[in-house]
Amino acid sequence: MTSIRIKSVSQYHQLMGLPKPDHPLISLINFEDISPIIADEKISIVMGCYSIALKKNFNGILKYGQQEYDFDGGILTFMAPGQVMGINVEKGVELQHSGWLLLIHPDFLWNTTLAKNIKQYEYFGYAVNEALFLSEREESLLVSILRNIKQEYHSNIDSYSQGIIIAHIELFLSYAERFYNRQFITRKAINHQILSRLEEILTDYFNSDDVVNEGLPTVQYIADTLNLSPNYLSSVLKALTGQSTQQHIHEKLIEKAKEKLSTTSLTISEIAFELGFEHSQSFSKLFKTKTNLSPLEFRQSFH
Repeated sequence: MTSIRIKSVSQYHQLMGLPKPDHPLISLINFEDISPIIADEKISIVMGCYSIALKKNFNGILKYGQQEYDFDGGILTFMAPGQVMGINVEKGVELQHSGWLLLIHPDFLWNTTLAKNIKQYEYFGYAVNEALFLSEREESLLVSILRNIKQEYHSNIDSYSQGIIIAHIELFLSYAERFYNRQFITRKAINHQILSRLEEILTDYFNSDDVVNEGLPTVQYIADTLNLSPNYLSSVLKALTGQSTQQHIHEKLIEKAKEKLSTTSLTISEIAFELGFEHSQSFSKLFKTKTNLSPLEFRQSFH
């Protein structure tokens, strides 16, 4: 395996045989300007910059986190500093692709609102496990923003330049977030698999001793089991069902509680214990909040 660690925008330009960047902290690169690389079978790349890549016509396999990306059309990938992108190609084959790469060194964001806010975009994380697939219209829109960024840093730098570029980057990220939400809905097969797996995980958990020994499943536990970030998982679920992960957990809990209340003679305290509650009052309060009935009132409705 070939491992490449790139710490700066200038180092990337030098490594790829490109001219020195116009700006030391930000650069928009056309992949077609990079000479084809005859690659080893596997390449591992660690970037010291934020990396936003719009890739097309890629002749290898790209792996980010645990997910391999396909290239039926244009895709957008996001990497935060220190993350690893894996590339698999047939040995001796020239690595080729088209598209654009925006590199942003973290120092460029210093003293701007984006320095903090960029961490809120869930797609800068391994656990996203899904590239953003773009329509031609979406791709055209995003490329136009990228070109505006390049035009701004390519022209004479003044006191307004950083603010204007940051505004363009924020606009780009906002559109990407909108397109991801569209993808949550349109890529139904993948997302319905998430729903199906969520149902399996919750059913297995509530049917096991885990709920007694560990308490209610946490959002983090569910997300980790699905290899997704908590925020990304909730975004997918809200787009598909209108409910967050926590609401799905509570929904399964109430379902199990109703089953026990209507089919067993267990006391309310015993049911609360079996469902992971240390205090039955907490269980009763949640049950009433969700059903408008106390556990006892619900049980009496069956007699």
